[in-house]
Amino acid sequence: MLDLAIEERKDFVYTKSKQRKALKCDTDSISGAVSQRACVYCGARVVLNPITDAVHLVHGPIGCASYTWDIRGSLSSGSELYRNSFSTDLKEQDVIFGGEKKLTKAIEELVQKYRPRLVFVYSTCVVGVIGDDLEAVCRAMAAKHNIEIIPVQSSGFVGNKSMGYRAACDSLLRLIEPRRGQKIVKRKNCLNLMGDFNLAGETWIIKEYLNRMGLALNVAFTGDAKYETLKTATQASLNIVQCAGSMMYLAKKFEEKYGTPFLRVSFVGIEDTVESLRRIAKAINDQSVYEKTEELIAVEMEKTIPVIQEYGKALQGKKAAVYVGGGFKAISLIKQFKELGIEVVMIGTQTGGPEDYAAINDLVEEGTVILDDANPAEIERFTLEKGAHLLVGGVKERPLAYKLGLAFIDHNHDRKHPLCGFDGAVNFAREVYSTVCSPVWKYV
Repeated sequence: MLDLAIEERKDFVYTKSKQRKALKCDTDSISGAVSQRACVYCGARVVLNPITDAVHLVHGPIGCASYTWDIRGSLSSGSELYRNSFSTDLKEQDVIFGGEKKLTKAIEELVQKYRPRLVFVYSTCVVGVIGDDLEAVCRAMAAKHNIEIIPVQSSGFVGNKSMGYRAACDSLLRLIEPRRGQKIVKRKNCLNLMGDFNLAGETWIIKEYLNRMGLALNVAFTGDAKYETLKTATQASLNIVQCAGSMMYLAKKFEEKYGTPFLRVSFVGIEDTVESLRRIAKAINDQSVYEKTEELIAVEMEKTIPVIQEYGKALQGKKAAVYVGGGFKAISLIKQFKELGIEVVMIGTQTGGPEDYAAINDLVEEGTVILDDANPAEIERFTLEKGAHLLVGGVKERPLAYKLGLAFIDHNHDRKHPLCGFDGAVNFAREVYSTVCSPVWKYV
């Protein structure tokens, strides 16, 4: 089973059996493997790009700037500035003589044209090599224009995508740092949502649930986030963390610096949505919130369950292969597929940790292939070996699925419909049904 093309990958892949094995994870990708994992800069951009009224300036070659709003697709209720992607467009001469002057000029032009209150400057691999002092340039320009200009230390050679998440969180911590002597006043029943990027309006769905529970959403990190609201983040009495891979570091720093407790949640699938709502209500410890939460759950379950069951009748016995970014999503998807009568026969993540893989191991059936930081050859092999009818992944896995003649669902950046909460569960079931049961597969 483990006669892999690259021998060093054997510790990152295993088949569940009665003898449990610890999966190697959270390390740099193996040399020679065409990893599906993204780079440090990509991880940082994922987290910060949804801040809608900020200028996002990429200090590097023009190619890096192609990772834009159009790939991520987060939605805004106000400013559209974040939909622009700006680059210093470093070339050979800049690599030789340095790019600090070019960076200074770019910031000057952007500040004059857009008058932003916040600018993020992302470093890239080239900048890490030539050694431009982003910190000094950003500090000088911030003082000159009296705005916040924050360097994001996301040079590719410092690690993997998870390091990019951390670089972004460090930048957010700088942004929300209270002024010297400023008193932090916590607001009762007020929450921050961490790790939701409003890909298809999902932050707004969660906000509506919280409001129906009698709670207020203070700041989302970073779906539909704005400069002014981010500055109030320390006022929240509780942080709820949807994507632990990108935001657990920030949640722990919040607790350490500002005494704000955090709670891991997931709004992917009915089971995890219901459990998360109840855990939030328990953490708030208010009888009125308890009652409103149960009322919300009852109303939504009455609408949702019959629809899920109807789709599930046509999907019994089908098999799915899953490869997604974070561990929380993978865990929730296993449960969500069980609700539809579908068995997950292969599952992997880009950034899952030991706790995530332990939970995954407990949820899947014996014989399921579990893998970390997969490459296309492994995904193809195990998807076919296990007889999957469906592959769930992101934009990089889509061509592979179609090449193999398999149904595909994008659970990442490229979709236009929400997949969180009760409405998201119905959308997911409908999409699974329509693609797996499509007549087209009769002709493949």
